[in-house]
Amino acid sequence: MNLEELVSKAENLFVLPDSVTRLKACMDDEASSIEDIGDIIAFDPSLAAQLLRVANSALYRFPNKIDTVTRAIQVVGTRSTYDLALAYGVSKAFSDVDGQQIDLDKFWEQSVSCGLLAKYFADMRNIREPERLFVSGLLHNIGELVTVSLLPEAAIRCQAFNTRVSPSELQFGVLGFTYAELSAKLIEKWGIPSSIHVPIANIHKGQEDELETEDKIVQLSYVLALDNVNPEIYPSYHNLKPELHESLSLNREDLEDALDITNLQCISVISLFNPHAFMLY
Repeated sequence: MNLEELVSKAENLFVLPDSVTRLKACMDDEASSIEDIGDIIAFDPSLAAQLLRVANSALYRFPNKIDTVTRAIQVVGTRSTYDLALAYGVSKAFSDVDGQQIDLDKFWEQSVSCGLLAKYFADMRNIREPERLFVSGLLHNIGELVTVSLLPEAAIRCQAFNTRVSPSELQFGVLGFTYAELSAKLIEKWGIPSSIHVPIANIHKGQEDELETEDKIVQLSYVLALDNVNPEIYPSYHNLKPELHESLSLNREDLEDALDITNLQCISVISLFNPHAFMLY
């Protein structure tokens, strides 16, 4: 099964919640107001509860409790609200993936870690709406969940990465494409903005390619998260090439600070996006 065939099957198998689809249409309508966005979110109680949990989580650290959807939208921003709703919607779309084939808790730990690091570095660089980079990081590997569901034997083979063969090299050898490519194609097919899927598509590009700052941030975050979540395979910074952080004017101290802070955030934030945790609310 080639990449396009897999994307086509996945598009029919994994469907975004109706509220997320309606929210996107509302965001695309310039005449929409905060009240319109709030009404769509309020119509989906699980999405409304999710937005309030995220707004009051370690992802933001707002000093005062946010207890209404309207207030959450005002504080977080309308575009960021959509990005966070999208992250929740995609996570929910994959809630039925069989956990016997892969370690889903580790999968979501790496995804959330990558997202938190991307948002951290975006904040450092004063990039507007850093939540979109959080979403890119969070969703960069959903291609693995697609493969687990549709090509389980291939997905098992792709788990055998080590210090000599990277995950992306192994994926390309087994499938002919990487999980990130599959993730980006599916996200694009869903009509999700390019600001989210392009950094995912470029996550394994070389430094010789012309990359935007956002692409470099997601690349760096991916590598740090990969090493961070797989200490039994990789020593610290094993996959890190100096140009990844130097091109962003970051040093090793900056990376240490980023990992220390986001590791603490991850403990609480992971429960907001791991679908296994949804049933607790």
